[in-house]
Amino acid sequence: MSVELTKYRLSNAFRCYWNYALSRFGLVRISHMPLFVSVEPAAVCQLRCPECPVGQKSYSPKDGLMPLEVFRRVLMEAREKAWVMQFYFQGEPLLNQDLPHMIQEAHEAGLYTIVSTNAQALTEKMADDLVRAGLSKIIVSMDGLTAESYGAYRVGGDIEKCKAALRYLRSAKERLHARMTIELQCLRLRTNEQEWKAFKKEYKRLGADRLALKTAQLYNYSNGHPLMPSDMRYSRYVKGEDGLFRRRRLGKGCLRVWSGIVVTTNGDVLPCCYDKAHEHAYGNIMDASLETLFTNDKAVAFRKAALSEQPYICKECYR
Repeated sequence: MSVELTKYRLSNAFRCYWNYALSRFGLVRISHMPLFVSVEPAAVCQLRCPECPVGQKSYSPKDGLMPLEVFRRVLMEAREKAWVMQFYFQGEPLLNQDLPHMIQEAHEAGLYTIVSTNAQALTEKMADDLVRAGLSKIIVSMDGLTAESYGAYRVGGDIEKCKAALRYLRSAKERLHARMTIELQCLRLRTNEQEWKAFKKEYKRLGADRLALKTAQLYNYSNGHPLMPSDMRYSRYVKGEDGLFRRRRLGKGCLRVWSGIVVTTNGDVLPCCYDKAHEHAYGNIMDASLETLFTNDKAVAFRKAALSEQPYICKECYR
């Protein structure tokens, strides 16, 4: 399942990369639309992961869900020139019962679709619904192979539900002859570092097509953090001569804020997934067109600031 190539998408991609290249020389111009859009089906979650802002909030399944009206406005605005639609931001996407309908509509518009989930609500029926909707890729987060290592970070979660979800997805994929990619994702944490090699041996047996071992974003890390892995090669942070930890330095400039956006449950358009507090919103999709929001003064000002990593979220980003 790949994106449907059209002259509008190809032309838009060329303009995006050209404009980004010009920005490296200090010329900020936007003559394109986003290549990818991340929509937030749900801004709530059942789990209490210690480093997740949503995990620290009270959970009410009736609140924090994206209405179909907002989603369809985003899709209408983005479908002609975007390539990818991601169905996740901070909350748990599967809490929104309209998610399969959203995926189907995006799939029918020729977009490559991706969902990232903790899999706690991924039943056998939901697996079938997602595959039938035309989902291109699903990421299942499982930060441990045992109940103990998994529960150290995914507080309130059940590892057996993750394993069952992978089986349901594999079964649905094979039964319905789908080309959907199933990716198992594990954060590299001190609590699971003894299992990294086992993950590489086990992920296919569990039902996944791919494995992603990712570094973890942490808060209040300057004096170290109990979740930091022992081998600092697998950490986003490095210890300085003064004994304090800092984020590893990356090259300046970020393609993401030229090539994509995030749309929250209420329709706010954000520059990227690191704007977790919605501090840099360009506006709301229900009040203005996506083209207007993507190219307005707020958007241009943020991109200029991002070139020199002035915003705090850019200083903390690991891309």
